[in-house]
Formats: sequence, C-alpha cells, structure tokens
Amino acid sequence: IFPSGGPVMELVEDCGGTSALAVHVEVLVKPRSKTDVRMHVVAFLDHHRVITGNHRWTEFDEQFLRQNVDSVAIADPERGTIDLKGCNLTVHIFTLNNDGLSTLNLEEDEELSAANHWLLPAAEFQGIWESLVFEDGVKTQLLDYVSTTIFFSDKNVNSNLITWNRVVLLHGPPGNGKTSLCKALAQKLSIRLSDRYTYSQFVEINSHSLFSKWFSESGKLVTKMFQKIQQLIDDEDALVFVLVDEVESLTAARNASHAGTEPSDAIRVVNSVLTQLDQIKRHPNVVILTTSNLTEKIDLAFLDRADIKQKIGPPSTEGIFNIYMSCLGELMKCQIISPRQQLLTLHELETISFMESNVSQMSLSLRRIAEKSKGLSGRSLRRLPFLAHALFVKVVVLEPLSNNLPPAFVEKMKNFMLVRSACYNQLVLPIFKHYVAFRLWKYVVIE
Repeated sequence: IFPSGGPVMELVEDCGGTSALAVHVEVLVKPRSKTDVRMHVVAFLDHHRVITGNHRWTEFDEQFLRQNVDSVAIADPERGTIDLKGCNLTVHIFTLNNDGLSTLNLEEDEELSAANHWLLPAAEFQGIWESLVFEDGVKTQLLDYVSTTIFFSDKNVNSNLITWNRVVLLHGPPGNGKTSLCKALAQKLSIRLSDRYTYSQFVEINSHSLFSKWFSESGKLVTKMFQKIQQLIDDEDALVFVLVDEVESLTAARNASHAGTEPSDAIRVVNSVLTQLDQIKRHPNVVILTTSNLTEKIDLAFLDRADIKQKIGPPSTEGIFNIYMSCLGELMKCQIISPRQQLLTLHELETISFMESNVSQMSLSLRRIAEKSKGLSGRSLRRLPFLAHALFVKVVVLEPLSNNLPPAFVEKMKNFMLVRSACYNQLVLPIFKHYVAFRLWKYVVIE
C-alpha cells in the first residue's frame, strides 16, 4: 500500500483476514548460543503489549535468555507506540562479526589499499542506525528501496521495461551523517535479510587511491576495483554493499574536461565508472551507496543513474532534541552526569501539552536549547557537550583555588578562556547552564 505523501507502510494479512502491522524484532545473540532462541523470544514478547517503536531489552528474568541473548529490540522507531498483540512479528536473530576492518588491494605488492572491507553485521557498526536522527521517513524509505530492488528481481521484472540501477546518492552539507547512514543502512539490511543471504559484505572504495600517478592509468584502476567487487558479487549467498564516499571525485562532470579545466584522464575514469555500474546492476545481490557534498560537480550521466537522490540536511528541532537526549543519556551511563536524571521525550511532552512542572522542567529546557541550535550539523551538535565540559568546567575549576592565586593571574585566565570560547558562547554556554540546572556539576559559571 502506498499512502499519499508518506513512506511505504508494511502491512500483512493475519489469520483473521484483517491487515496487521509487521513489526521487526532484532535479537542479538551471544556467540555459540542455542538454536531455540526464537521460541523463547516469542514467549518473552508475549508478556508485553503496548511499547514504543524503539524499545530495547538487555536484562531478562529467564535464565535461558540471560545465557544466550544480549538484547531484544523493537526496531521501528518511526512508528511511535505499538500494540504487539495486534502485530505480525518478524524476528531476526543475528550475531556480530568482530573481525574488524580488512583492506582490498588491486595488486599484491601495493601498500596503498584501494578499499576497506567489513563482514556484516559488524560490531563497530552496531548502534549507528539508532544514533542517526533525520526527517521522518528517510531511513524507512531507504529500507523500502532496497527491499523493492530485491522484490522486483525475485519477480523477474524485465529491467528493460522498468529500470532500476541499484544506486543511491545521499547529498548535502558535510557533517550530517551521510556516510554513517550508508554504513548503518548496510548493517540494518544485513540483519533484516539474514534469512535470505548467508552473510553480507561492505566495501568502502578509497576513491583517491584509484587516481594513478601514471597518466591514463586511472580508468584501468577503476576497472580493476570493480572486478574485485564482481568477485564478491558472484557469490549469490552474499549481499554486497559498495560505498563510494565523495563520489564527485570519481564522477566529475565531463563538460569540465572538454572545457580544459579537468585532465582528459578524468573522462576515462567517469566512463569506466558508468560502464561498471551498468554491468553490476544485472546482479540482484548488490547495492551501490554514494555520497556527495558537491552535487553540482557530478556528471549528469551518473546523476541520471541514481534511483534515489536524497538530500541529508541539518537536523530539525525534533532531531536536535533527540540528539541531545542521546548525548545526555550517554553521559549519564558513563557517570559523567550523576545522579541519573529522568528526561521526557517530545512525545511525552506533547501528551502533557508542554506544561512545566518539576518533572518536565529539565526536558522543556532542553527543548528550548534545541530550538536555539537550528542550523548546526549533526556532527557539531554531538560535539557540543564535550566542548561545554572542556571549555567551561576548566574555567570554573579555578574558582575554588582563586583565594590562593594572585588576582591578576586568575583574571588573566578567565579572560583567556572567555576569548577561547567566544565562538561557542551562543550554544555551548546554554547547554552547560542546562547541566547546572540539572544540579549535575556544582560549578560557578563565569559570566
């Protein structure tokens, strides 16, 4: 069903003939866990009913689950509150691969790696999906896109009549999670499709290594790189994700070369990339993920091949609030903020009509800070709590010692720190004051 103006909603027919919402349950099991985990997880979920769509259990009463399961997660954060009794549960059981990063070289004697390689689901990618906050529907649409490519392939849809190229382009200003989203999407799909594919692989091409110091060799290196990828794709039991970060470096607009502002070798590189993409799209078990900060520099022929061109811009106020919530949660978990304080989600604040009370005061303060933070990238937002601690805590540490220090020295240090933090005052200081409002750090903020 394709509702107007929204992502594809996943509905299935239950035994009574009515439509039921399909909910994905992701179960991270411990190494060498027993085979009947699914049955115990289903029984565990049967004791729960109304939950939020982004709920995770890590502690269990049942001994079997404690011994075999690390976590059980309801992985549908964009669906809000869910009644599990009226849903069709799809349970995905997986373990994390701890082999880490390996490299792919085009020649055995080469020291410079042409690509980084991971087996999925990878331990170092775990949790990225949940940490990324975008406008409603972005992550769901990307999941639906890959699911549709596989569905059309299974149905043997004639690709000459209905075309898809298995290419996704994420574009927008730097620092908003494009590369992280590609890694998280691959991780998520490796879990969701684990019943179909024995394992998944993630290849991150090092674009700069494909430009040879020898004239006219770059196009050949691109071909060699995709031949390596082709070897991975030939295993039909593997789902392969290929990431080309800053894709404009491999697909620079060829009209610039004709104008003489780019070397002719760049034309060969673009031609080689386009040729390889046209060959790869015939295989059902590959997805090409690309990112760019400079879409105006990309060749039009490549842009035309991208099935989805999704802009990833700075987070909305809601996204900023959720980012700050996750940051505070992490600081509380690490006991940098102590004691642990309760924060209300935006949904919970809406249910009380944003009325201020002793319970909601802190969350409402965080919401006001989020509104002041509009326009910052996700990377900058996640850096602010660190800067608040690094810049302002060090200032106030001088306060208890000020009686034992020459007044001129104390004043000089204060001025130094204020100048150093001037560019952050508008945002970092309010956040730090918010911490103080929590009564988490008992310091005097220097005005």
